[in-house]
Amino acid sequence: MRIGRVREIWRYPVKSMAGERLDGCAVGPHGIPGDRAWALRDEAIGEMRGAKYLPKLMLCSSCYREPPEAGGGVTHADITLPDGTHTATDDPEVDARLSALLGRAVSLWPLQPAADRAHYKRAHRAAGVMGRLSRFGPLKPHLARIIRHARLEAPVREIFDRRPDEPLPDFATIPEDLFEFTTPPGTYFDLAPIHLLTTASLAAMARLNPSAAWDVRRFRPNFLVETEPGIEGLVEAEWSGRTLRIGELTVECWIPAVRCGMTTHATDELPKDPSVLRSIVRDAGQNLGVYGAAANAGSVAVGDEVELV
Repeated sequence: MRIGRVREIWRYPVKSMAGERLDGCAVGPHGIPGDRAWALRDEAIGEMRGAKYLPKLMLCSSCYREPPEAGGGVTHADITLPDGTHTATDDPEVDARLSALLGRAVSLWPLQPAADRAHYKRAHRAAGVMGRLSRFGPLKPHLARIIRHARLEAPVREIFDRRPDEPLPDFATIPEDLFEFTTPPGTYFDLAPIHLLTTASLAAMARLNPSAAWDVRRFRPNFLVETEPGIEGLVEAEWSGRTLRIGELTVECWIPAVRCGMTTHATDELPKDPSVLRSIVRDAGQNLGVYGAAANAGSVAVGDEVELV
């Protein structure tokens, strides 16, 4: 079934900063080369953190000097700060300048090997316990209850930016590693190498909350798919377990993209807007877009057809 065409392609050199728009790219099982290859460590807390906790990161932007290649090692990127001044991933002063911007001590890190589990580990004392519990299959459907009884609901609500009267996400769908680690070890992805969003979903949310700016930049997908006329609603919400063909690439869709407070923060000229997340939680089952991974290596370009197979 033809869904539409690739309208935009995005790569984000530094996690949580605005990214760069591409005309085309290579894609493989690890995503777009160079996507989220850098991230910040909060030195006071002792863990890797993004704009969920450091929202001013979304007022920065980053772009590569040279296109990264898969398996090509560290590639450096230039960074533009909110006041228009510049730094870079290889600037000796980058940590100091980002720390001054964010008002706390941070350091900028390239990806570390997946074997370096300590680099990716959550700082909260209960992270290791929750990780072990989540890996015990019979307990996973009951994680919400365990979190409540262990008095961990408050920090979990903080992570997802859920109000006391709003439901928490379905933890049974979340990969086990993410209870113990800030990102899947070896990556700085929130959950998966590829994130897709459709214009149909953005239009559906705009109808439900017309006062908000449902701009793709709030949601940071790799691919924005312009859907065919007549395809309406939150279409990718039904793609879990399905396969997409994008140009010469095959993408296996995993789970819907659970949304958090990052969608509400100011970025570029878009203002802070808490109503964006409130609408997603209330009207879209907490999700917008879909996560997945490439089953092969191939190239994708703007204009390529997207098919659900």
